[in-house]
Amino acid sequence: MKKFSAAIIMAIAAMMWQPMSAQDTQRFTAGKHNEYGLTYSLPTTHLRIVVEAERTVYKAGPYYKYAKKYLGTTDVITKDSQEWTLKNVDVWTYGVPNPDKEYLMQFKNANNVYVMKSEDGLLLSVNSENVTSPKLIRKAVEETESVLEDNGYAKALSGELLTSESTAKRAQIAAQQIYNIRESRTNYALGEADQMPPDGDAMKLILNQLDEQEAALTALFLGTKQTSTCVKVYDYVPDSLDVNNSVVMRISDFEGMVDSDNLSGEPLYLTMKVVERGELPVDDKGVAKRVPKGAVVYCMPGKARFTFTYGGKKVAEQTFDVSQLGVEFGLDPKLFSNKKAPSFVKFYPETGGVMEIGAAQQ
Repeated sequence: MKKFSAAIIMAIAAMMWQPMSAQDTQRFTAGKHNEYGLTYSLPTTHLRIVVEAERTVYKAGPYYKYAKKYLGTTDVITKDSQEWTLKNVDVWTYGVPNPDKEYLMQFKNANNVYVMKSEDGLLLSVNSENVTSPKLIRKAVEETESVLEDNGYAKALSGELLTSESTAKRAQIAAQQIYNIRESRTNYALGEADQMPPDGDAMKLILNQLDEQEAALTALFLGTKQTSTCVKVYDYVPDSLDVNNSVVMRISDFEGMVDSDNLSGEPLYLTMKVVERGELPVDDKGVAKRVPKGAVVYCMPGKARFTFTYGGKKVAEQTFDVSQLGVEFGLDPKLFSNKKAPSFVKFYPETGGVMEIGAAQQ
């Protein structure tokens, strides 16, 4: 049962948000040109699963074996590696037009009636222009470059270090440079440097340069750790049955975020439990009401609970209305074409259910 599809979002701005897709709307008016009839579609409810994973890249410095001797620490990276961890799972629903749920609503001689539809034909409202905005998705965070990459630390090295052929000797010289930098920083802070900067901005610039040089030289011993995030968006179409531990995707330390059939990764599981099913309204005798003629058909959705687990732990859980678990009913079109007291209605684009109904402003 192939239920999942993925779209990758590899944006390179930190802590930003972007719309997954713009919801362009269009206004349509009932009139003689369309015989006072307007067509529209009810949606199939889709689940949008946004998975964010963090990648950590470890790089060993060339002098890690000398870290204890010269810097007095054993907390060092001794080999290049990477690891991936699940950072966040965000989930919500959205509607996709169902070609089997296309309807025509009929208004008699009602030039005052208009509807708002999405660009793909979903009914959003009647006699109201206020529609919901699309949900936003976090962008990915780009990895910064390690100072060990492409010898990025070279500008902090002395000529003596660069010309030395012995690794042990280079480590000794690098350590001595670190101590010299620390001593210089102390002298500037105490105002005891041979040449003090003329103002605070110049002092700040010098101290920043010393910090950068020390960090680059220290990385030769301790190594570096760089982090970034990757965001992938998965689409899931619920059906009318319970689902237990369906694999959405996997996260591998070797390949990162991979498809569900790539067994190298730890799986993210989805379990769907039907909570309730939509039912037609009934009259005082308990008999299901009839749909009015030429009605504005809408969905009375059911509910399902979606639970996500990863590494044996629950990472997300949401209960959503789902059109596939519902039934269709309808509103009398006279509600909206009444010239003296017209009504309005707004619909949830995710399900086609009624969001709000009331008196329209004239």
